[in-house]
Amino acid sequence: MIVDTAPIRAFLDDKHIKLAGQVTEFATRLLEPLAEPADDATARQQARDLLAKLGAAGWFQPIHDQDWRACCLIREALGASSPLADAVFALQALGVVPMLLSSNDAMRQRWLEPATAGRAMASFAMTEPQAGSDAASLGTKAERDGDAYVLSGTKTFISNAGIADFYTVFATTDGAKRDKGIACFVVPADTPGLRFVRPLLLSSPHPLGEIAFQKARVPGACRLDKEGEGFKLGLATLDRVRATVGAAACGMAARALSEALAHAKSRQQFGRPLADFQLIQEKLARMATELTAARLLVYRAAWEKEPYGFTKGRRRSSTSSSPGSSSSEDRGNRWRAGGAVLRHINERGRPHARDHDPRAQPPG
Repeated sequence: MIVDTAPIRAFLDDKHIKLAGQVTEFATRLLEPLAEPADDATARQQARDLLAKLGAAGWFQPIHDQDWRACCLIREALGASSPLADAVFALQALGVVPMLLSSNDAMRQRWLEPATAGRAMASFAMTEPQAGSDAASLGTKAERDGDAYVLSGTKTFISNAGIADFYTVFATTDGAKRDKGIACFVVPADTPGLRFVRPLLLSSPHPLGEIAFQKARVPGACRLDKEGEGFKLGLATLDRVRATVGAAACGMAARALSEALAHAKSRQQFGRPLADFQLIQEKLARMATELTAARLLVYRAAWEKEPYGFTKGRRRSSTSSSPGSSSSEDRGNRWRAGGAVLRHINERGRPHARDHDPRAQPPG
C-alpha cells in the first residue's frame, strides 16, 4: 500500500517524501507477499528473518538518528503490510532508545551498531504480572553485589521474549522509593540466570512471552541510568516512540479501509454491490475522514518539539489517533472476522481473551 504523503506534507521534509516512496516499495515487494505465520514457532523464525531484512535495507537508521517523522513513515508502511514487521521495528526502537538517551558509551558501542544493522534483536522488559500501567510498582529486584547487580523476578507480555539478543530491563533497587528506586539495564540473552519461561500465544502469532531472572548477575557497566533515574529513562523512551505507535495504527487502519472498500465493491446484495448503498458509502467516507485526521495528528506530534515538548504532543497523538484509526479498523473488521487477542487456556481448557497492558509494546 502507498504511504500517501500529500495530506501530511506540511510536516515532512523532502527527505521524508523520498523515504516514503522507498519504504512503500520495500513493503510492497518484500512484505505484502508474506503469509501470516501459522503458529508461534513460525512467527519467531519470521521475526528473525524480518529483522535481517529491515536492517539490511537501512530502516533502523532513523531510530539511531532519532528522526521520528521517518520512523512514523516506516511504521505506517510496515503496519499496513506486515504487523509482525512493524512489531520488530517497534521493539528495536524500544530496546535501543534508552541507550541513545543514556551516557553509557560502552553499551552503545556494544549493541547500537549490530541492532541498527539488524544483526542483534532487542527487547523491552518492563511489564510484570503485577505491574502493568503502574510501572513504578515493579517487583523485579536488582540487588547490588560488589561491582554488579543480581536480578530476580519475572517479566510478562514481553515481545521478542526467547528470541532477543539483549533485553532492556527495568528493575527496582529499592522498592520503598518506587519510581526513584528503578534502574535500567542492558542484559544479554545469554546471561546465566535469565530464563525464557514460556510463550504467550496470540490469535495472530507474535513472539510474545514471559521471562524470569533467577539471581542473574549483571555487571554494573550494563546499567544505563544515573542513580534514581531509571524510571525517567523509561518514560523518556516511551515519549519518543509513542507517536510512531499512532503511525502504525494508521497503517493498519489504512489496510482495513482498503479491505473494506474492496469487499464493498465485490460483495453483492439485493442485486448490486454493497458500495452502491448510501449507508455503506457513509461508513467508508467516515473511515477515510477519521484516518486522515489521525494521520495529521500523528505527524504533527512527531514534528513538533515546542511548545508542547515530547510528552504532551506525543501522548496526544497516541491517545487521540489510535482511537480514530482503531475505530476505522473496527468498522472494517466487523464486516469480516473477530477473535480473542490472547489465546490463553484456562483450567477448563477453554480459550479466552486477556487484556494486553497498553504500556507494553508493541506492544514492553
